[in-house]
Amino acid sequence: MKLTWLLIPIFFISIHSYAQNKVTLSGTVRSKSKGETIIGATVSVDGKFSTKTNEYGFFSLQIPAGTYQLVVSYVSFTTYSDTIRASGDVVLHVRLDDAAQALDEVVISSSQERSLGTPQMGVEQVDLQEVKHVPVLMGERDVLKVIQLLPGIKPAGDGNSGMFVRGGGADQNLILLDEATVYNASHLLGFFSTFNSDAIKDMTVYKGGMPAQYGGRLSSVLDVKMNDGNNQDFNVSGGLGLISAKLNVEGPIQKDKSSFLVSGRRTYFDMFLKLSSDSSINNNQLYFYDLNAKLNFHLGDKDHLYFSGYLGKDRLGVGDVFGLDWGNTTGTLRWNHIFNSRLFSNTSMIYSNYDYNIGINSGTNKFNIYSSIEDYQLKQEFQWNAGNRNNVRFGLNSTYHTIRPGEVVANEESSVNDIFMQKRYSWENALFATDTWKASDKLQLTYGLRLSAFSILGEGDFYDVDGEGRVIDTMRYDRGEFVKTYLNLEPRLAASYQMNDYSSVKGSYVRNTQNLHLIANSTAASPTDKWIASTNVVKPEVSDQFALGYYRNLAGNRYELNVETYYKTMQNQIDYRDGADVYNGNNAIETELLYGKGRAYGIEWLLRKKSGRLSGWISYTLSKTERQIDGINNGEWYNARQDRTHDIAIVAMYQLNKKWTLSANWVYYTGDAITFPAGKYIIDDQTTYYYTQRNGYRMPDYHRLDLGATWQLKQKKRWSSELSFSLYNAYGRENAYVIEFQDSKDDPNRTVANQISLFRFIPSVSYNFKFK
Repeated sequence: MKLTWLLIPIFFISIHSYAQNKVTLSGTVRSKSKGETIIGATVSVDGKFSTKTNEYGFFSLQIPAGTYQLVVSYVSFTTYSDTIRASGDVVLHVRLDDAAQALDEVVISSSQERSLGTPQMGVEQVDLQEVKHVPVLMGERDVLKVIQLLPGIKPAGDGNSGMFVRGGGADQNLILLDEATVYNASHLLGFFSTFNSDAIKDMTVYKGGMPAQYGGRLSSVLDVKMNDGNNQDFNVSGGLGLISAKLNVEGPIQKDKSSFLVSGRRTYFDMFLKLSSDSSINNNQLYFYDLNAKLNFHLGDKDHLYFSGYLGKDRLGVGDVFGLDWGNTTGTLRWNHIFNSRLFSNTSMIYSNYDYNIGINSGTNKFNIYSSIEDYQLKQEFQWNAGNRNNVRFGLNSTYHTIRPGEVVANEESSVNDIFMQKRYSWENALFATDTWKASDKLQLTYGLRLSAFSILGEGDFYDVDGEGRVIDTMRYDRGEFVKTYLNLEPRLAASYQMNDYSSVKGSYVRNTQNLHLIANSTAASPTDKWIASTNVVKPEVSDQFALGYYRNLAGNRYELNVETYYKTMQNQIDYRDGADVYNGNNAIETELLYGKGRAYGIEWLLRKKSGRLSGWISYTLSKTERQIDGINNGEWYNARQDRTHDIAIVAMYQLNKKWTLSANWVYYTGDAITFPAGKYIIDDQTTYYYTQRNGYRMPDYHRLDLGATWQLKQKKRWSSELSFSLYNAYGRENAYVIEFQDSKDDPNRTVANQISLFRFIPSVSYNFKFK
């Protein structure tokens, strides 16, 4: 931890004192047509001093007293320019007009631009204008699926919205919606994500080197921010597709002062099922719905209040025999306060809940299985402009977790006994501070430190387990009693050196810890996978990641080339004993688990064309992910479930004319690492397979071509509409979803492998509209 102590003197060295004739220019940048704050707008003074707006549209910049030309710009908005006279501190509230395209101009332009100078590495921003053109399954615009086309971010496969980032598991990604944790970001068993793109304002994913205000996961942070709602005019937009319908309504409560947003979406598979005359089909259920809502109130020049919420539910039912429903509920209350022109504050109270319920009705056996994870969180963050060379963020985060691992409640006639697994309580706290220091015109540093404390709380029984997985001691704790507290220092360091106007190199180091773990012993993610917290036996996972990168703008900034390489070590990785059963109602889940270490390394390329009739990107990732755990594969290194050698994505969008936009994407990746049987034996005429090497085999390689087209029907001042067409898996590749091993019907001594595939030639069409 020597690096931690080196960061402290750097902090004090870098904070300079400034001459007394300096003044502060501060304010906010908003859209003139909607009143929405603009994230990442560039504020420049005479081309000598510049900064960007934060996630709430606020900026602060120190300049010498004098007269200057102010320029505020953001892609897809008209640049604002004005002369300012600064003899003292100046507060400005800038509103940018939407850029008006010339009638004969046909051009696509990405609103996401990577800064060569900033030290932040491993970050990707999703352009929501591009999302609507990328062809996806069933025509449902899905931001999570688009993210998985970027380098270093691997899809978990067909029928799965999970993702693997730089060798991490699906549970090692922190997914935030307006600061609230989303524990399961999938609908319909993973075919779609929980995020309705019509309600999203900004989406950023950090693959490494994440700032110190983020923590709690090893691999990545996906930070999603909802639209605030139009405080200038009422807007209604929506869409109707083959499987779903959506509606978005927003407008002012009091013009310029407050606004609302309500966005809803529902699928209607179940309505088609009811058309069947077969009672075994028309009584089934298969649908999801979600609702996003937000209110925001401008309380004056220094205060802003936001309330946002999300509710999403899935329902899968087979008549009266089986039912499964699961979903997320989140709520965030935020208060922005500007103490002065250099100090900005955000205070958030956050609620998050994920639960599932399974109902089974078989003869006299009627019972329900329920599980949930619930969080209450308080977050306080400050942003301090310590000068044009220093931007400091610091604060604290406190979260109270309640986990109900599972309970079974049966009726009196049922032969199934009630099972109540112990609730687990924990309290997670963190202090963090980070500073971005512009050491010179070419060199910038970001350094920070996060101190995390995870306290395991009673009530309940806690266990000591020997090396064979047997409980050797049981300890009882009362409600609220501290069982154990894990303290971890998590240093963050990143540096960038801008070689010239069009290229730079960067390097970073980050340590992360994780105290919530997803337990599953199947190859595919399921809504019923269990979350557990660290215990006296299950220790926090820890990762250390080093990364280097080269970044270059090409052809007058129309193209960008990025290459990043990384090496990550992981401690206290969790895997399962051979033959483990994590769903047997055992309170001592530790008896089924083994612990060891992991490593992941790779190199990522991204070539992006950002403007013109043709835009898009090519990404390629070459990587390796391994685990070493005593008790698995004789203690030797073995492939992790998410190990894939090659991962390629090609995405293209072409603006044919003012009416038509064409698109396509092609993906290829190495087959998943998987455990197949090495042999079999017969016991009482029943075939039993035995397994040797963990993840020692591969599924067949995966590849797929998707095609899309958008037809602009009407484009008027107060009304617009379009038709979107897509063809998923255009050349009908039968990609393996599951491979099952069975005895041959002709020769029981021979084993046959049957491949199950999900999607071939899936066409879709959807109608989208907007009026105000």
